[in-house]
Amino acid sequence: MTTVPWLTILAVVPLAGALVVALLPKGADLLAKRVALAFSLLVLAGTVFLALQFSADATTQFQFAEQHDWIPAFGVSYAVGVDGIALVLIALSAVLVPIVMIAGWHEADNAVGSVKGYFALLLALEACIVWVFSATDLFLFYVFFEVMLIPMYFLIGRYGGPRRQYAAVKFLLYSLLGGLLMLAAIIGLYVVSAQMTGTGTFDYATLVGLDIDPGTQKLLFLGVFFAFAVKAPMVPVHTWLPDAAGEATPGSAVLLVGVLDKVGTFGMLRYCLPIFPDAAAFYAPVIIAIAVVGIIYGALLAIGQSDLKRLIAYTSVSHFGFIVLGIFAFTSQAQSGSALYMVNHGFSTAALFLIAGFLISRRGSTLIDDFGGVAKVAPVMAGLFLIAGLSSLALPGLSTFVSEFLVLVGTFTRYPVAAGVATLGIILAAVYILWMYQRTMTGEPGDEVRSKVTEIKGREVLAIAPVVALIIALGFVPQVVLNVVNPAVERNMVTVGVTDPPPQVAVAIEGGSK
Repeated sequence: MTTVPWLTILAVVPLAGALVVALLPKGADLLAKRVALAFSLLVLAGTVFLALQFSADATTQFQFAEQHDWIPAFGVSYAVGVDGIALVLIALSAVLVPIVMIAGWHEADNAVGSVKGYFALLLALEACIVWVFSATDLFLFYVFFEVMLIPMYFLIGRYGGPRRQYAAVKFLLYSLLGGLLMLAAIIGLYVVSAQMTGTGTFDYATLVGLDIDPGTQKLLFLGVFFAFAVKAPMVPVHTWLPDAAGEATPGSAVLLVGVLDKVGTFGMLRYCLPIFPDAAAFYAPVIIAIAVVGIIYGALLAIGQSDLKRLIAYTSVSHFGFIVLGIFAFTSQAQSGSALYMVNHGFSTAALFLIAGFLISRRGSTLIDDFGGVAKVAPVMAGLFLIAGLSSLALPGLSTFVSEFLVLVGTFTRYPVAAGVATLGIILAAVYILWMYQRTMTGEPGDEVRSKVTEIKGREVLAIAPVVALIIALGFVPQVVLNVVNPAVERNMVTVGVTDPPPQVAVAIEGGSK
């Protein structure tokens, strides 16, 4: 275990920042923004430091590990640590939070809630994200899985659009229902661990090592998986997402779809597969079928949207279908692709939501038909929007292509029919992205667009430029992320007890072939 509690420090810094911002004098809005941004940049610097210290070749599963008794009578510990997958997701959050703050510098200026409250909630959310991805005690994970709902609920409910209260309550109710089933399942795990070891525990390493009866596994798996499916979001428990993302500010939507929803797919990789390997294998065909339905269904709904933010939200339903497909394909290529997809989707969705936010703030409307001809009055913004859109449809050379390719290739070796149907999602993605771009960017601008939509400005460029740069860079050098996540995926495959299927091609041998 590490002697310096780096992960705790990394989580406490934004939490302390949230308290400092919240306690600032009323009306000190500019100071609140600057202090919040400074704390978020400090978290980013700390994350970079941890990434440089992280060893992809380490023999231990979790690095920077800490463990302290919390509630010894119930086997609960404060235990944190990161593998490669958790580290890159924490890094995703650390990059996006300051970008969201810069891009949304004025998002809360005219909101019902205070400006300092908005920026304090962003920092509190970041603290919860660090803890939820680094928790290695299942009860601790559950605590932050639920606690992170609070700042996001207020970010939507106090700073969102006209239907913000409805969207916030719907988001909260869906999440709490999933969390309730998860709680029942982890209590069941505690009872099982007490029966098998004599001492109940929520420790991840101990739970992974238990040989739980397959029938019991199937029941407990459903409770945990449902919570992650809601969070992911998977069809048919996805309906909260378009409402929440559509009503949230663009910055809040970035963190909701780009980071928070990854807790669902991360949980499937971290908890569902290693703790319930027999149940995961049993339910895999059904989950894969649902994932493929989600890919196609989400894309079709995106095509039919008239609201810009809801369209982007539905594209994410389709993208999460790809991520879940890769996880339950049980091949190293597909799971590595899913882990990479979580990161790449975070950046591509961030770019789409942020630029959409720039457009909406100028035009005063979220309706796609109220735009048109933006490329003639703001060509740089239109160009950046095109790059973000092409990344979302997985154009070769941009980041999402590599992850989507790995998921489909890895799935094809075990489930060729599912992979074949899922490829239709690529075609549909081209339809909804290019049609959206055509309707908003091309043609002759109307009077409202010509008079209100201006070119992207300095602060906005500062926010969007790093995201676009990462989209392009990860398209050419995906190994930067893959080298970190691959050891964790390989360890996961060994823990679950599956191996990649042999190649389905003839191999030439001396004197003949087979």
